[in-house]
Amino acid sequence: MLETRTNPVAHPDAPTRRYVVVGGVAAGASAAARLRRLDETAEIVVLERGPHVSFAGCGLPYLVGGEIADADDLLVQTPESLRAALNLDVRTAHDVVGLDADARTVRVRTADGETDLGYDALVLAPGAVAAHPALPGLGSPRVHTLRTVADGAALRALVGTAHRAVVLGGGYVGLEAAEALTLQGLDVALAQRSEHVLATFEPELAQLVTDELVRLGVDVYAGSGATAVEHLPDHDVVVLADGTRLEADVVLVATGVRPDTHVFEEAGVRCEDGAIVVDDRGRTSLPGVWAAGDATTSTDAVTGARRPVTLAGPANRAGRLVADDIVGHPTARPVPRPLGTAIVRVGTLTAATTGANRADLDALGVPYRTLHLHPTQHAGWFPGAAQLHLVVHAGADDGRVLGAQAVGPDGVDKRIDVLATALRAHLTVHDLVDLDLAYAPPYGAAKDPVTMVGLLGSNVVDGTLRLWYADQVDEVSAQALVLDVRSRDEFATGHLPGALNVPHTELRDRLDEVRTATAGRAVRVLCASGVRSYLAHRILAQHGFDSASLSGGMLTLRAALGPRAAVVLARPDDAATGTAPRVGAPAEAEPGDGADAEPTGADDRAA
Repeated sequence: MLETRTNPVAHPDAPTRRYVVVGGVAAGASAAARLRRLDETAEIVVLERGPHVSFAGCGLPYLVGGEIADADDLLVQTPESLRAALNLDVRTAHDVVGLDADARTVRVRTADGETDLGYDALVLAPGAVAAHPALPGLGSPRVHTLRTVADGAALRALVGTAHRAVVLGGGYVGLEAAEALTLQGLDVALAQRSEHVLATFEPELAQLVTDELVRLGVDVYAGSGATAVEHLPDHDVVVLADGTRLEADVVLVATGVRPDTHVFEEAGVRCEDGAIVVDDRGRTSLPGVWAAGDATTSTDAVTGARRPVTLAGPANRAGRLVADDIVGHPTARPVPRPLGTAIVRVGTLTAATTGANRADLDALGVPYRTLHLHPTQHAGWFPGAAQLHLVVHAGADDGRVLGAQAVGPDGVDKRIDVLATALRAHLTVHDLVDLDLAYAPPYGAAKDPVTMVGLLGSNVVDGTLRLWYADQVDEVSAQALVLDVRSRDEFATGHLPGALNVPHTELRDRLDEVRTATAGRAVRVLCASGVRSYLAHRILAQHGFDSASLSGGMLTLRAALGPRAAVVLARPDDAATGTAPRVGAPAEAEPGDGADAEPTGADDRAA
């Protein structure tokens, strides 16, 4: 049976076009809404496999954790509200099981059987489904995913009786779910196959997130993914690669997603690794068929890598722009390449990222420099000041901003959003100095952290500052004189073995002592965060020493070392547990480390 076109709102003499959108939520709902705003006479049909056409999937962990009181609060729109506002024909529980591009029909399965639905233009927004690893035992009824409202409601119902949970996966959903289950009083373990949580983050920042998870009570097992789930009568056991056995009443699989595209690939839509290939207008390989959202390939704005980007913002924007192209809107423009800007809350910390990381840039052979900073989120002397931990990558030659990450208790979102805007505008670190950012003591500083990125980056690009960095610590300790310019009390709390302690205020008077200690070697300077070592570096460089300053200082070094800090550092202050220092409260201020200071600490590397 082929369903015929009807449009009760069309003018009797006007040709009726039918737009069919497969999938709702972000990309599909945005495309359908935009199509209606641009074409009042068209028939617009939205086919959604599940019971909800528009829901806030990003809110599911907060439903589980109790911060969202009712699952219905996550329903952004309903079929009824979309019909009333936009005259959309939304059909839930309609599963698209086939596509005939020559006939311009889709085959739709419902509880009443199958039917063919014709279209003039088709938008594919099927999204993604949970990607289960190939593990024995995942069929256990105690194993869950968190993709739909029903998933969230089911987990919420379980937390009242469950006591132990194991989360598989240390990405955004895994971290949010671990936090949510902990808030509900469960004993939570998180197992991550990669070497640290948030695999796309730099290790020195991921360590701070791990520390916060541990503070919340989560047992983190990084670098040892699950190999099996054993289903026992009253609980399950998750077996890790290193032999660890974790008992669980609930197992949550949060190991990623895959595009839900097999039906369309079988129908001839070109796909790469399961994701629909689209051009810069969202057009697929088949005429009259567009696609947007989590199921499509995207080209990274910085690296040019092609992969799906499963984020709500890019999906919404792509849906709107696809609609513009379908109707031939005069201002239709290409879908912008995504930057991968993302953010997550873990306990009292926020972690956010935009653009490329070191692994991306290394893989492409892009020469770059990495800047580490530890400024406060607002004026350090104003109550409530807390440290941000920023990592920014800039082009080695032109200083163009290539990527940024941040972790801290406050102000992270603001700075990453500014830096994401800088990335979109192709700004350089020199341009960041000139940004006119709002300042009042409760909100920022006269030199905002973003401004400080610019000042630091300019120093590095023009050669005023030369750096060494944490992953060179073994090489530096063996081949150079390590000059620690912190105070004597700070030095006593933990230092690199063999380091010479000369507080930076004494350096000019002790240059002969430093020259003798070098014995012809280079000098590698460090302090707490990089400010004093920058001052020391400038003194040394102008007296003929081969000098460089540690990127981000001891704060970055401790975080980069992680558990190794207890072994590498002599008398480490907090490393009885081998973890990086607790973040949140600002560190002891360094001389000049205020509104008038230029930060230091950069990674002067080229791939």
